[in-house]
Amino acid sequence: MHLLELLAIPYLLEAEAVETESGKWLLRLAYPELPGCIAEGSTLEDVLGELERRRVEIIVSLVEAGGEPPVPRKALATSDPLWTVKDLGLSGRVTALLENSTK
Repeated sequence: MHLLELLAIPYLLEAEAVETESGKWLLRLAYPELPGCIAEGSTLEDVLGELERRRVEIIVSLVEAGGEPPVPRKALATSDPLWTVKDLGLSGRVTALLENSTK
């Protein structure tokens, strides 16, 4: 599979809120099908952004190392991974890899 297809694979999302002390909550999000893809924080927007950033970085690192991430289901036909990577403000290295994979 090409990198763009791998980045368009939908993973199951797990979410939980944990009370760390009286009245203080921690939000934990994870893609359990993608090992090590977990993010924690206090606001949903920040934690989801960090989780997506980690998902992309994990997938790109696996591809660069000659591997492939788990593929539990087909890639989404309507996904635009290049836009997502740019929106997340990921490194130029990742954006360049994606742009090169579309040529």
